[in-house]
Amino acid sequence: MEKRIKLSSIILLAFLSLIIGVFACKKEVQEPDIADTTPLNPMQWQTFDAFPALSFRSPVDMTHAGDGTNRIFVVEQAGRVQVFSNTSNATQSTFLDITPKVLSGGELGLLGIAFHPNYRNNGQFFINYTRRNANGQTETVISRFRVSSSNPNQADVNSEQILLTFPQPFANHNGGAVFFGNDGFLYIASGDGGSGGDPQNNSQNLGNLLGKILRIDVNRTEGNLQYAIPPDNPFVGVANARREIYAYGLRNPWKASQDKQTGRIWAADVGQNAREEIDLIEKGGNYGWRFREGKICYNPATNCPSQDLIEPIWDYSHADGRSITGGYVYRGKKFAELRGKYIYGDYISGRVWVLTYDEANKTVKNENLLQVLGAISSFGQDEEGEVYICNHQSGKILGIRKTP
Repeated sequence: MEKRIKLSSIILLAFLSLIIGVFACKKEVQEPDIADTTPLNPMQWQTFDAFPALSFRSPVDMTHAGDGTNRIFVVEQAGRVQVFSNTSNATQSTFLDITPKVLSGGELGLLGIAFHPNYRNNGQFFINYTRRNANGQTETVISRFRVSSSNPNQADVNSEQILLTFPQPFANHNGGAVFFGNDGFLYIASGDGGSGGDPQNNSQNLGNLLGKILRIDVNRTEGNLQYAIPPDNPFVGVANARREIYAYGLRNPWKASQDKQTGRIWAADVGQNAREEIDLIEKGGNYGWRFREGKICYNPATNCPSQDLIEPIWDYSHADGRSITGGYVYRGKKFAELRGKYIYGDYISGRVWVLTYDEANKTVKNENLLQVLGAISSFGQDEEGEVYICNHQSGKILGIRKTP
């Protein structure tokens, strides 16, 4: 009996050691929430042509399907999506072509794509584009498509299901980003409707979908909608408010993304005359436009409201750039010094920065990373978390590397 007890004890201790070892290993490989604080040397960083054989016509978005294939998808503004393997000698093919449906030019066009979290099994993806409707009015369209049943590198162009449309009173400030959050809901970034100074005050109006971050459930429907409203959306039950709204008070959020590790949603909001800003999006948050541009007053020019408005965590003047392009928190494996940091840039100046956010102390450090010749229309991310840059002018996809 004593031997059995001893043997049982040994087995139990071995089992506990195994469990502790497993958890220790998990803890070891988990990405830190706190980014590396080692200063970056911008002289060490440069871009390179990641796919030398490929070029694209006005690329405005780049992503992956999250299906384990590690393929890259690039959105061309006129209405095409190109697909290719993530190799330096890749050749591309057209995944989707809806150019006849898309109203493109200036800030209009096919602007964003997001693949369903269960894309591997259901083949669903979602796009954000502008069109001219039957009444001749410009509107944003959020649609669901499906991949072809016979060709994984081609979408079924006839599978479109329009989920949501909303009018665009002017030709600019269309937002365009779409992405799935950790909660499984689809997030949509919309601009204020355009012109200058938000003349219709759309961003502060909870009765429309302009100047907002929207959140919808694409896995269900309710009533006459082709989607459902998440029950915890902040304006559910609020009189005269659109229930799709997650956050508001934005001017033209040009690219938004979620850090899958921390769950933070980052949005880059293009400014009017003076400031470009980066916001951390909170449920129900009011980000101030058109009262404020960045951290300064816009309308009224002085003594503008500040109470209940969420300030950007970072803004910069037009001495550094005139049109911010949002990016991603780096979670790749190549560069330890970039992990946990937000990489973003400016369309006009071509500058790329790295921003470190200390949530505990609410402090921000912004550092120069590199300079791009051309126009930074978007950043992209592959399945490994490596970050790329879309050059709207040259049509190239740029990688980031350290100099030897």
